[in-house]
Amino acid sequence: MSVLKIVLLVLIVLTSLLLALTILMHKGRGGGLSDMFGGGISSSVGSSGVAERNLNRITLGVLLVWTVCIVAYGILTKYGV
Repeated sequence: MSVLKIVLLVLIVLTSLLLALTILMHKGRGGGLSDMFGGGISSSVGSSGVAERNLNRITLGVLLVWTVCIVAYGILTKYGV
């Protein structure tokens, strides 16, 4: 297995965990997974609009990195580069 594939796999695992954590940290809109695992962000931090927007930006950034890694790994696997 090439070094690039190993690096992509490590990035996929790390970004998958980080993506799951950032999604669970979002303010719950009513009875979802974030409420089940402790209510998401604490009430003092979760009430801030700035904190929620920053969390949205972080989540989207991690999602983009995860998507690029998945597509790149798929291309490397298909064409055997």
